[in-house]
Formats: sequence, structure tokens, C-alpha cells
Amino acid sequence: METHIEHVERQTDNRFLNLIHLKFKDRKNRDRDYYYCTRNSDEKLKIRTHTLDPEGITIYAVTKEKAPRLVMIHEYRFPVDEYIYSLPAGLIDPGETPGQAAAREMLEETGFVFTEYTGGDPSARRPFFLAPGFSDEPGSAVFGTVAFPGGAPKEESSEWISVHLADKAEVRRILREEKLSVRAAFLMMEYLQMPEEAPFQFLDLGEA
Repeated sequence: METHIEHVERQTDNRFLNLIHLKFKDRKNRDRDYYYCTRNSDEKLKIRTHTLDPEGITIYAVTKEKAPRLVMIHEYRFPVDEYIYSLPAGLIDPGETPGQAAAREMLEETGFVFTEYTGGDPSARRPFFLAPGFSDEPGSAVFGTVAFPGGAPKEESSEWISVHLADKAEVRRILREEKLSVRAAFLMMEYLQMPEEAPFQFLDLGEA
């Protein structure tokens, strides 16, 4: 496998997120620098392992109703210093499957009981890089339904989250008017196209 990296240096030592400095030569043979963020230890950096194990999940969940609503959250995010709309999400703990992580995160963030949907094309649930320009983190989408009430959310003291069950009219409004994550935006567009009687039909990708 071709690489352009000549040297790797961890520049911070934080238990949550760290800055990595890379040295490389550009196409004109000039020494250059590149920086990116990672949650991984040195031995698990993707530039060393070249694996695609998911580190986090985004949860596409709808209610069990005649006209299913989409589970969304409105959450304060420090990097932008304001509340944005997104889908429930989180990191996968050691030993968890993405589906198990989704059930745990859904209960913690919303209080709803999550049931994973495992139909459709498996490629819809494979890991993808989230933002490879500045992070080596891959994540997976998990799909399913929620039952409510399931219990009270278990917010941490550093989290400010409100839960929204959005019908199609509200999802259109959020897409047109509000600030939200790009992962949520694309899945919300899929939600708007779904038949109410087949909420996961878009996962059937068909044959080439």
C-alpha cells in the first residue's frame, strides 16, 4: 500500500481526543506538515492498522405508529456553542456491537427502548469514515424502532439534550430552517421518502 507519511507524532495526551502531527513530502518533494484528531491510542491509529472497525454509531429510529415519527435530539454542542438538531448517537464501548451501543445510547439520551432492525442491505450498516480530512474515526448507522415510555433519560451533568419526535412536516421544517449535523440531514431526507407502512424500505438497495 502506497503511503506519503514519513513521520508520526502525537502532540497531546488527553483521554478523550488527541492531535496527531504527520510529516510528508508533497509532489514537488517539499517537506510538509499535516494535523488531524483521533480518539485512538498510538497502536490503534488507522494509519497503522488500516482497519475499519466502527468507533461510534448514529441511530435512525422511528416510532411504532401508523405514521411513524423520527427520533431526534436538540443538543448543545461545545465546538459551535449552540444547540443543533441531530439523531441520537454515541461511541461504542469495548465489547459492544453497534446494535448494543445503539440500545444503550438511546435509553441514556431519550429514555426510549430501542429495537434494532437488521433487514435490508448489509452495506447500509457497514462503517464509513465521518470526516477523514481531520479525523480517523469511522462510524456506523443503526436502524430500528422505539417503544415509549421506556424510562427517564440519563443525561450526564455536561449534557443538555431535549428529545423530539418529528413527523414529516417537522422534519422538513428542521431541514429548511435549523442547524443540524450532516449525518442527520441525509437520513432525514431518506425518512421523508419512506412509505409509512415500510419505514426501512430505503435500506433495500437492490441489485446492480
